[in-house]
Amino acid sequence: MKDLFIKRFEYYKTLGDRTFKQLSGEQIFWAFNEESNSIAVIVKHITGNMLSRWTNFLTEDGEKPWRGRDGEFINTFTTKQDMLEYWEKGWECLFSALDQINDQNLYSTIYIRGEAHSVIDAVFRQLAHYPYHIGQIVYIAKMIKNHDWKTLSIAKNKSEQFNPK
Repeated sequence: MKDLFIKRFEYYKTLGDRTFKQLSGEQIFWAFNEESNSIAVIVKHITGNMLSRWTNFLTEDGEKPWRGRDGEFINTFTTKQDMLEYWEKGWECLFSALDQINDQNLYSTIYIRGEAHSVIDAVFRQLAHYPYHIGQIVYIAKMIKNHDWKTLSIAKNKSEQFNPK
């Protein structure tokens, strides 16, 4: 089971990584309007969530007192490299935690904000959360890049050519 979780999370991380490669430092800070988040802010939120949820996840509540979720929606990055380093820190924490999952603890009870979850349920919860935000990142990048966007999957109107493969 652990290997399937890792495979799925790696796929979504790769979508983010491939998106970031297409963007300049300036573009990761762009926001559609004042109520919208930039890609940098979304990365800050995802990573903050990962660090909180997956640090000592088998023994501590997933909502750590040090998290400061509201602050995740204020950009503090100054460069794309700063953002990418933080992104990697979150994924490293996640993958390290997933390595601790085994048949004996898969259905063990852990807590997120005081709410009991099985380990498997907590993983599924995050498999819904992170792809949701990575989809936002991809969508924002597509708006920014427009015709210069390099698709991450089957190109628009190219299913006929892709399917025979």
